[in-house]
Amino acid sequence: MIGTQLKNRANSFLRLMEKGVFGNPQSPYRQLLSHAGVEFGDLVRCVEQDGVENTLESLYAAGVYVGYDEFKCRQPIRRGTLKIAVSPRDFDNPLLAKYYEGTTGGSRGLGTRVAIDLDLLTYEAAHFDLFESALGIHKSPLALWRPVPPAVSGMRVILKLAKLGWQTEKWYSQNRFRPTMTTAHYFLFAAVTIYGSKLFHHALPKPQYVPLDKASIVARWLERKRSEGTPGTLLTQASSAVRVCRTALDENIDISGSFFLVGGEPYTSAKARIVAQAGCRAASYYAMAEIGTVGEPCGSPESIDDIHLLEDKVAVIQKEKPIGQSGYSVGSLLYTTLLPSCPKIMLNTDTSDYGILETRDCGCPAGELGLRTHLSGIRSYDKLTSEGVAITGSELMQLQEDVLPQKFGGDPIDYQFVEEEEDGIPKVHIRVSPRVGPVDEQRIVDAVLEVLCAKRGANRMMADRWRQARTIRVVREEPHATFGGKILPLHMLSGPKGG
Repeated sequence: MIGTQLKNRANSFLRLMEKGVFGNPQSPYRQLLSHAGVEFGDLVRCVEQDGVENTLESLYAAGVYVGYDEFKCRQPIRRGTLKIAVSPRDFDNPLLAKYYEGTTGGSRGLGTRVAIDLDLLTYEAAHFDLFESALGIHKSPLALWRPVPPAVSGMRVILKLAKLGWQTEKWYSQNRFRPTMTTAHYFLFAAVTIYGSKLFHHALPKPQYVPLDKASIVARWLERKRSEGTPGTLLTQASSAVRVCRTALDENIDISGSFFLVGGEPYTSAKARIVAQAGCRAASYYAMAEIGTVGEPCGSPESIDDIHLLEDKVAVIQKEKPIGQSGYSVGSLLYTTLLPSCPKIMLNTDTSDYGILETRDCGCPAGELGLRTHLSGIRSYDKLTSEGVAITGSELMQLQEDVLPQKFGGDPIDYQFVEEEEDGIPKVHIRVSPRVGPVDEQRIVDAVLEVLCAKRGANRMMADRWRQARTIRVVREEPHATFGGKILPLHMLSGPKGG
């Protein structure tokens, strides 16, 4: 299935453009193409002559692309005299056979609803089968430490594994499996799916609430699997894997031989060191709720976060993007969907991510199949991410310029968010200038979390995880300044990579 799609990716792209864009009056991409004077016949000729990626480069030069804030519907799309007011539904794939819905993490505002097509999960299951064999974890005991719906990641993984006949033993969840006023329909969907699975003799595990400060529960399961002679595999966020390993080391829990498949945030060398100290292995994958899995780990990696771009499913071009007034730029990744089962249609769409993009032969099964494009050093230029939770750059600016000065005094230049790792776990330091005078540091932390919790559904759940993990703390020091004297809302001590 993967090999066939690789051979037919150009035709797949054209079919999706014909039916999902040119044949969809609501598509913002259709309006962009019309403004650029591009008709479907022009697109066909360009793809036939130059290929998919070169065609996308030409479209980008003509103004056919969607920026990150435009895709998130925080601002209208503007290209010269053209102005397109957009909503999340405008980017929906009209060809989708919608089976169920979840939500994205919703870095700012409400999480975006995402429709899930079971054909997409079948396709992603094929990829998972390919990569887990290359990683040597085929049919090992499996557990998840992922949230329940409305978040999409946990249920998505559970169903993919069920398609492969791989029994998931435990589903640990950072949020409680219970209905609320805003999530009752998601709870009902999950409950019916889990209990109904017993009728088909492939019982899915009932989610067990395990907050971040109870990582020992997960570590004990891995210890039991090791003692039985079959080390387990845990699918979770990168920092949650670090928490399990740190707990195992601190409490003398032997989880050596365990494997962690991690996502949701960058898998860094600091995280890898903690995992290795516990005698374990890990690999990272790359996914977006809007289109599903984008990259799977390489079986012969050159770096700890080396992944194969699923170029049968997406096409990528890279453009240098300056970051504010900081003086540096990054290689921003623009995505285009190729599969008709992806929840959202993307056409040169900026997701705020950047990284190192290269083509090489690695010798692993994915490479031999034809997946030769590798990604590593994936980071986000627009948002701060920790414990799988994100605050966007625009939201950080709101906190820096409005919320914190109004509540605690001082000016915007007296506040700054600093992202750094402590023992492999991402932390957020709020630098507050001593000029502000005495402040209640806990109130500052609460004010930041209040902004996150002001939304409903998945956002409130994720902000609660930051509270559990004590991710945020106040530092009474002057904010970092750029060489030009600018005080940016977000300062990364390590600095961007891959630009």
